[in-house]
Amino acid sequence: MPTHTVVNQAVVNQHAAPVLNQSPPRVDLDEFAANLPLREAVERYDADWAVSDLGAVGRLVGSAEFQADAERANVREPQLRTFDRWGARIDEVEYDESYHRIIREAVAAGAHTAAWADPRPGANVARAATFMLFAQVEPGHACPVSMSHAAVPALAASPELAAEWVPRLLSRDYDGRLGAGKASALFGMAMTEKQGGSDVRANTTRALADGDGRWLLTGHKWFCSAPMSDAFLVLAQTAGGLSCFVVPRVLEDGTRNVFLIQRLKDKLGNRSNASSEIEFADTVGYLLGEEGRGVRTILEMVNRTRLDCVLGSAAGMRQAVAEAAWHVRHRAAFGRRLVEQPAMTAVLADLALESEAATAVALRLARAHDDDAPEAEVAFRRLATAVSKYWVCKRGPGHAYEAMECLGGNGYTEAFPLARRYREQPVMAIWEGSGNVIALDVLRAIGRDPASVAAFDAELATARGIHTVYDAHHDRLRRAVAEADESSARTLVAALAVALQASLLIRHAPPAVADAFVAARLGPDRGSLYGELPAGVDTAAIVARA
Repeated sequence: MPTHTVVNQAVVNQHAAPVLNQSPPRVDLDEFAANLPLREAVERYDADWAVSDLGAVGRLVGSAEFQADAERANVREPQLRTFDRWGARIDEVEYDESYHRIIREAVAAGAHTAAWADPRPGANVARAATFMLFAQVEPGHACPVSMSHAAVPALAASPELAAEWVPRLLSRDYDGRLGAGKASALFGMAMTEKQGGSDVRANTTRALADGDGRWLLTGHKWFCSAPMSDAFLVLAQTAGGLSCFVVPRVLEDGTRNVFLIQRLKDKLGNRSNASSEIEFADTVGYLLGEEGRGVRTILEMVNRTRLDCVLGSAAGMRQAVAEAAWHVRHRAAFGRRLVEQPAMTAVLADLALESEAATAVALRLARAHDDDAPEAEVAFRRLATAVSKYWVCKRGPGHAYEAMECLGGNGYTEAFPLARRYREQPVMAIWEGSGNVIALDVLRAIGRDPASVAAFDAELATARGIHTVYDAHHDRLRRAVAEADESSARTLVAALAVALQASLLIRHAPPAVADAFVAARLGPDRGSLYGELPAGVDTAAIVARA
């Protein structure tokens, strides 16, 4: 007879080494209440009416269950199902149920289109804060949420298409299946191609009129994110030039549109969200806006998604700071908690400064996108959105890395969320225009839109008279704007972005935060890495807000 070894678990537990000096799980808390800079900005920019709902979202995304779903959705990645078991072409992407639970909650909370459904002062601020809270914990689902938000103003270019699709976009129901007659919808976009990338005018996809308002598209798209969305904004060439089309996944009679998913991208991060390569072959589309004016038609969608890149990067910075602060407050080394050690306090304070500045500019931009924004605000956001998209998104990866290092070896493991965040942050800088594209857009805006330059300068001028370092930076900026060319574009955009962040913190943040940011980002003793703060910075006060 075989012998069996019976393990006495009580004995094992008795002799196992106790777990000491590890941080407890950072779960079951209110992420909105814990984020003081976000709370203050929500109230500052006329969205105090949304505080109760934001608290509910904060508790949801802070729960252990939601965080477990966030991890699961990234580990159990989307799978392409090209054919069904009988050999019929279906071109579907299968997501884990955790992904559906997350995006269902985000849509129910209005993270996608609440500002369009209920336009009022602060509507975009409330929607931005909701979006940021969800993206802080699980960023992948935020891609279709963002594109759905941004599609609404683009659809206004064709009243008939807007009447068909906007009510479905405003719905807070979520149905992840493909089918006709759905009461809700999510939108995607497909612009870039293999040979063109950001140069969308090099697109080769063709569209031929088919009568009754239908067009037939043939070609490819190199990046099509969230391919299970209900419809897409697509650029294609016509006899009149590059034009924009609405391409549904399912046609009115319930049949599938030709939407051939070639493969899913194997990406650095953003793993819960499927990105795909697709082919069109007489695929049905509907002209949106005027023929030959596709870039202008889709531009408002691009601008709105650029804002969401700022929101997403700021949300990622908040996650990084929150996790780092939690760890250093619970972990001890060399006889003291990490947070009590000056070198670590300086690093955490510097990370918190970056996060607070990103949050401040994100919510300021959101308020400028509200329906009641006067012309000066519209002019301000034209330049400020691109400037902030460039800078905040570029700061994201380095910020995530430094926060990850605060956790030491734990931070480098997949059991903690900052390794995932480190891989996630670069996509915000790449999506909707990488660094050079954005810098050149800013340069064009400066040359073509004097009103936006004046509005941006007026915003900076409101913070003058408090910090001589800031005033001197503003003076230099005015000269640099007048002399800017392509070779200096990136330097100029970075200087504009930091000036905008500094102006907001000078006017609205506690003096300890504003003084430290000006000294650390504009002063003569500024460092090149996080934690290299000038002497005299009140790091304890800054860390207390984290």
